[in-house]
Amino acid sequence: MLKKLTLKERLPRFYWTIVAAGIAFIISMQPVFAATDIWSTFSEVMKDIYGKLLGVSTIVAVTAAAVALLVRMISRNQRAVDEATSWLKRIVVTWIILNTLGFIIAYIQPWIQGGQYTP
Repeated sequence: MLKKLTLKERLPRFYWTIVAAGIAFIISMQPVFAATDIWSTFSEVMKDIYGKLLGVSTIVAVTAAAVALLVRMISRNQRAVDEATSWLKRIVVTWIILNTLGFIIAYIQPWIQGGQYTP
């Protein structure tokens, strides 16, 4: 059977539980504060997000382009064929823009590093 604890017995357990949670929090936050500054951490996070966005956008673009091509090849309605062609153009242009953003930022970043523009 479980014994009901008195207040004198519960206080030390509560205290050590709080101490253990605080130590665990401090230890888990140590890698966050190990970064040199907030901008390098922000840069790493943005690179990770951009990489995942490119992966998802490529899959979505290929799927949407396949549907547009199927509609273009199968449909007998000229209006649907024209709309599928325009959607295909939009998909390709958007995918190219998303993929070149990373290249542009990587090319421009050394010029503006440190807040000083040096062409």
